[in-house]
Amino acid sequence: MEKLETYARQLQGLALLYLPRLVLAVVLLVVGWWLIGWASRLITTALARLDVSLRTFLSSMVSIVLKVLLLISVAGMVGIETTSFVAILGAAGLAVGLALQGTLANFAGGVLILIFKPYVVGDVIEAQGRIGQVREIQIFNTILVTPQGDTVILPNGATSNGVIVNKTTENNALLEILVDVDGTSTSLDALRALVLPLLRAAEHVLPEPAPSAGIVALVPGGMTVAFRAHALPLHAEPARARLLEQIQQTLAAHRVGPPIKPKAKEKEKDKEKKDKAETA
Repeated sequence: MEKLETYARQLQGLALLYLPRLVLAVVLLVVGWWLIGWASRLITTALARLDVSLRTFLSSMVSIVLKVLLLISVAGMVGIETTSFVAILGAAGLAVGLALQGTLANFAGGVLILIFKPYVVGDVIEAQGRIGQVREIQIFNTILVTPQGDTVILPNGATSNGVIVNKTTENNALLEILVDVDGTSTSLDALRALVLPLLRAAEHVLPEPAPSAGIVALVPGGMTVAFRAHALPLHAEPARARLLEQIQQTLAAHRVGPPIKPKAKEKEKDKEKKDKAETA
């Protein structure tokens, strides 16, 4: 009986010691959990201008961190030693951070891209040596679709730290086609008369800025002419391919050939002289 009374008194003492703490811990847990939910909704509203995926991720991350801190606080109120627990969490976080350096860099790059918006979904960009239309911007990757129909996945870390060329910002892509022609038998005005109507009538070529042609270099026996037009970025590559074919066919039909080097011209003249002599 004495032992039972002793155990009862000890149990009563423990109840008087820990019951108020337990009640306060439960109250703190319930109220804190509700406040964290309210704070998460407030953060989601405050970040309304950001991308949906980024807004959801940041809200969830803040909610998880606050809930972990709340549970640690509740455990400390009950009397559980949390110092070693916090140390273990810190060591685990450091280990995970070192193991996931590349992933964290991609995450940081994705956050920067979604906040500062150097490009958005639908833009045509050039990054990491690739050109394509942005199909999706994820937290860790950016997904492009190239003109050839390939799907390219770019890591956001390298993309955000590298050079990004946004070809949709001005909604105007330059199409430049360089052609070497014989300068002795062909004039620039004649080339303009042949090619510029093709450029103006070509599909996807913009009327402004107007197509143009000009000499950009002189080469032995001829000149390099640049034919320039502008198109929407999304249609730039197909338009360029069609124009190359049309210009080649037009120049060939009008016997506009490449430059003939001086030695080749001399050989051609000698051959003509021989042919005339043999004929005579």
